Amino acid sequence: MRFVTDPPISTKIRKMKQRVRWRSPQIMQRGIDQTRMVFSEDWENEPDFSFLVIGDSGSSAHRKHNPQRQIAEQMTAHLADCRFTIHTGDVVYLVGSREYYHDNFIKPYRKFLVGGEKPRQIEYNKMVFQSPMLPVPGNHDYYDLPLMYGLMTGVTQSFRRQLQLKTDFDMGWFGSDQGDTYAAAFLDYLKALNPKAMEAHLDRHYTAKTETGLCLLYQPGQFTRLPNRYYTFRCGGIDFFALDSNTFNDPPPLPDTREGRAYRLLLENRRTELEQQKQDILKTCETLDPNVPEQAERLDDLRTKLEQIDEVKLDIEKQLTADKLSVTDYEQLEWLRERLITSWQDSSVRGRVVYFHHPPYVTEATKWQQAQTLAIRNNLRWVLDAVAAEVGDFTQGRPLIDLVLNGHAHCLEYLRTGETGHADSHMDWIVCGGSGYSLRRQREEGAGLSESDLEGKSRSVARSHLFIGRTGRGSKKRRPYSFLRIDVSGDPPKFTVRPFICEYSEQEWQNSEVEPFVIGGGRS
Repeated sequence: MRFVTDPPISTKIRKMKQRVRWRSPQIMQRGIDQTRMVFSEDWENEPDFSFLVIGDSGSSAHRKHNPQRQIAEQMTAHLADCRFTIHTGDVVYLVGSREYYHDNFIKPYRKFLVGGEKPRQIEYNKMVFQSPMLPVPGNHDYYDLPLMYGLMTGVTQSFRRQLQLKTDFDMGWFGSDQGDTYAAAFLDYLKALNPKAMEAHLDRHYTAKTETGLCLLYQPGQFTRLPNRYYTFRCGGIDFFALDSNTFNDPPPLPDTREGRAYRLLLENRRTELEQQKQDILKTCETLDPNVPEQAERLDDLRTKLEQIDEVKLDIEKQLTADKLSVTDYEQLEWLRERLITSWQDSSVRGRVVYFHHPPYVTEATKWQQAQTLAIRNNLRWVLDAVAAEVGDFTQGRPLIDLVLNGHAHCLEYLRTGETGHADSHMDWIVCGGSGYSLRRQREEGAGLSESDLEGKSRSVARSHLFIGRTGRGSKKRRPYSFLRIDVSGDPPKFTVRPFICEYSEQEWQNSEVEPFVIGGGRS
């Protein structure tokens, strides 16, 4: 039985459209742009500002040393002078279940929420943020469980907790319900409204006027829903684009050639090996005592390994089942292309930030060569190449995007592309996916990323300049969890990136700050 299941892209798109009543007659008659929002605060006359970034955070499985809570507590010192928090996805582990939103999100981020002094009284689908939280969905926010597995874990949940079952994970009955829990928690869930209530709702909350029509007014402390699974907003002259990369991450079908068939066999054998590794780890877990600190840490590591194995198996499944009918979310990609072109043609915009879950460039050991990573890279290149062909000399040598933020890889990493042969050359990329869930190591091959061209020649395309993830072995193991504060100033914009670390080592926590580094400011 598969540990988790990932809905098809077509299902994700269709379900999310239903939840926000995508382009329904009531929406269209009012000329509402469902991909845009405006903050109620007048921030345009204050171009210097700061914001926070977290990702891959939503865990409570660590019973006595929960890293997410350490990160959340350290973040609160910055709330007063940061305008918002970007979340790069995987809000609640392991399968986005509503049963875990309280422990894995509401409780650790209670100081961000209205009524946070009484977190038990906050329902996951009625959250209001006093400090804006702006997420994108991660793969775990879409995951589900096989029906029988969900029934088994749900029925035995309290019993498992009492016994501290050694392989316990943060699961619910049925997982995310194909992303429904995430939508109910963060999106403007118009599906729940009858026609009359929807009329009043639109009149009340879609009052902001922009060049693309009316749009949602985001009001901290009052109404903090997001208009859609992908969206855009402007702050201090910077255009932010939030994407749902779960709908353009499927790899292309394997070629029906000798090489393609050989690779398919290789993948099938690898899947069998991973399943055997999984069974061996489960047996080892049963020999460890969670009440002994050293063995408890070992159990955490093994739970992490189990999750990694299932993630790699899912990536293999995507490759084995891909066919010519596989869906790519070209509607979203085309939207991004059009909005980036419009942004470059607007002289009042001084910079652009894009954020989504799956990183196109990364050196974390489990992600750098996944088929999904390459699919995201190729689809983003398709968009950027089209934008570059349209805007031409508007850029004056600047990259099309000043900064790309991602999660998914459980680390903090800063990379810069070189000459890729595409419009993603000489861009800055930050992976912020180490804010609470299990950390990963950097790949053994090191910091440089290469790819082969059509003639089979290898070319360097990117280099990692900072990697903060799991290091050490045994009692010397170090787990540095992280979040970012980014300060924006100047025109062209300069992004001063300040990484903050909460490190768990030798059963103790220690907070620190990594030396800030600067991105942008007109550098080509």
